[in-house]
Amino acid sequence: MTARITLYSRPGCHLCDEARTVIERVCADLGVGYDEISIADDPELFARFGEEIPVTFVDGRQHDFWRVDETRLRAALTG
Repeated sequence: MTARITLYSRPGCHLCDEARTVIERVCADLGVGYDEISIADDPELFARFGEEIPVTFVDGRQHDFWRVDETRLRAALTG
């Protein structure tokens, strides 16, 4: 299954946990995959996303940060 969503997160982030739950539900419903990348061990990613995590990308383009809106995510994947 090809990942269409990338979730940038860090350990211990409650917003990341919430985002992951939404993403997993949408992916299961639509049959698409996602990748999760921790910014904790990558200084470049931490500098880029540190204040905005979780950050989601759909098909390589930034989609959301802080919160994942399920309806908006579904629309991006099906539209």
